[in-house]
Amino acid sequence: MHLTGAWILIIFSLLATAAMLLLLHLTKIGFLVHQTIPDRPRRRLFLASVSFFITFAGVRLLVRSITHHVGPFGWVMVDGRHIHHLVWGILLLLLVGYCTLAEVGTGNSPTSIFLSRLLSILYGVGAALTLDEFALWLNLQDVYWSRQGRESIDAVILFGAILAAGAWGAPLFSALNRNNPFKRLR
Repeated sequence: MHLTGAWILIIFSLLATAAMLLLLHLTKIGFLVHQTIPDRPRRRLFLASVSFFITFAGVRLLVRSITHHVGPFGWVMVDGRHIHHLVWGILLLLLVGYCTLAEVGTGNSPTSIFLSRLLSILYGVGAALTLDEFALWLNLQDVYWSRQGRESIDAVILFGAILAAGAWGAPLFSALNRNNPFKRLR
């Protein structure tokens, strides 16, 4: 069975999103995130940053697997045309932008909070899918694996994702450090 990159991206995105939502809703991590990052916009930024980093890493692994013929993966092809993953990222960003304009997820009900979290995660996914192919839309040609297209962009994107997660999640990381059970053993 040959799975296209689109199906792998969809399955990966759905599983990662579901895992993040379950962690936020059903575990102590969700409680800690809510308590240590009380400002809702910062929590949304933190979730977007984490999902951006996870998606970026997953897409890099998927593309590397396809180009090196590892696993049953293949390019997304429609009528002989390769559909790049930035297309899916742009569509996600358009959807999230529309929902934001319609003020989806801005209330205080449990459904609204869930939608707020979901939109934050989807924004990070869409941004990662789009920015991963930044060199393609900058140069208007497929320079994805060339030195020109990858070195500086990979460094900037990874650094930016880690920096953003650290900045917006600083209160959470401080709380985790204070509650570290291994510190008490010393």
